[in-house]
Amino acid sequence: MNARIHMTKDPALVFEGVTRRFEDGPTTVTALDAVSLSVAPGTMCALTGASGSGKSTLLHLAAAMIAPTSGAIRVGGRDITGLDAAGAGALRRESVGIVFQRYNLVPSLTALENVTLPLEYAGRSVRESRALGSAALEQVGVPLPHDRFPDDLSGGQQQRVAIARALAVPRTLVLADEPTGALDSATGDQVMRLLVDVAAAGAGVVVVTHDPRVASFADRVVSLRDGRIVSDSDAPGAVSPAADIAAPVAP
Repeated sequence: MNARIHMTKDPALVFEGVTRRFEDGPTTVTALDAVSLSVAPGTMCALTGASGSGKSTLLHLAAAMIAPTSGAIRVGGRDITGLDAAGAGALRRESVGIVFQRYNLVPSLTALENVTLPLEYAGRSVRESRALGSAALEQVGVPLPHDRFPDDLSGGQQQRVAIARALAVPRTLVLADEPTGALDSATGDQVMRLLVDVAAAGAGVVVVTHDPRVASFADRVVSLRDGRIVSDSDAPGAVSPAADIAAPVAP
């Protein structure tokens, strides 16, 4: 796979003493507590922990969907801590790709249109967007024709479309939130091998998961509890980049 990666000598992602608090009525909830973390380009980091441990909060902070209460966040050496809404949107269009558990595809759009819509929104021409979208879908192994609608695709194929959307332009960082949670184990393994290859091509990849099998595909596993990192270690069974990532996905 010749993934579209924005190469950088800086870490793909850095958290420096990041805290995020939420107000819940009269109560203040600390979702993330003084977390420091660095993810190198070309590696995959799995975030694990129980529900409420801070995994999703960390991912949302890395994507500039929310801002930290304190601390600093950098993506590819760029400080994203204080981005406004326009800057955060540009970051996600240009540098940070996001893959969701439930795919977040627009059902009324074809596979190709789901990939090209964000590109056109970012100002690219229809012709350029279609060329980039088609190439990305081919890279991740979505079979032709690309004018099928999400309901006509298997779960694994829909997730591949979501990954193509995340990789249609060069990315420094790819964030995946429970990317196999809606898939059977065989299809989930195929998706994880695809993300392994994305990391091998040079992106920093961060995967939120509660599944030890999914975590075993990562180079490194970071465990959270009550908003704090409680362990950070090499994955016990890290999987090498797969030569078979474009194999057909089970229906």
